[in-house]
Amino acid sequence: MASASAQRVGIVFVSHSEKIATGLVELARQMAPTTQLIAAGGTDSGGIGTSFDKISNAITAADAGGGVVILCDLGSAILTAETARDFLDEAAQLEVRIVDAPLVEGGVAAAVAAETGGGLNAVAAAARTALQPLSPNPSPAGGHDTTTRTPRDDTPPHTDSADSGAISRTVILTNREGLHARPAAQFVNLASTFPVPITVNGTDARSLLSIMSLGLAKGSTVRLASTDPTAGPAITALADLLKSGFGEA
Repeated sequence: MASASAQRVGIVFVSHSEKIATGLVELARQMAPTTQLIAAGGTDSGGIGTSFDKISNAITAADAGGGVVILCDLGSAILTAETARDFLDEAAQLEVRIVDAPLVEGGVAAAVAAETGGGLNAVAAAARTALQPLSPNPSPAGGHDTTTRTPRDDTPPHTDSADSGAISRTVILTNREGLHARPAAQFVNLASTFPVPITVNGTDARSLLSIMSLGLAKGSTVRLASTDPTAGPAITALADLLKSGFGEA
């Protein structure tokens, strides 16, 4: 029987530029180190364009048993990817999804979803979250400020009296760059291991793009909350990760 990691969804980045596709793999690898991330950029001769053979080979290389999600940069890349998929047998075609999403943001979100064990539908959906408008400053609207506070604002998990059964905890970000891409991915990876719903300043703790859109910098107040009264251990683990500084000096 294949291991769980062997069943992970693979990601293929299709770009007219070989350098762009390779760079996207390098970027996504920082947040999804064990996921199959394959570049299929440029023509067979290394020029600008797309290659049926490169994409076909990339699909094969990315397939670890959980299916493959393909993201493309321009319309003709989508056409070439569709042709490559059509040449697969019927059963294999069902395990390959070409997702209409921004190549960078959607690709990174898909890679993180795959890294956390998401299935084909979940990984494709994660890529599509990049199409959704994100508030540039959602915290004030949600009633949670991100002003600098002292570490005394770190509170143990407690039940919110205004919301029966809800549990929350407030911590202060200590790492220099706040929740930028790499620590945000670590946070989302950990949040995805828990079966309970958790929010960060009102946004889904499992959504990388939503977390990054909060713009939480060093010294920001972070409120972890859940409507599930059994979420205490999960919130504690996430709070401990935030307080650790993610290993940053």
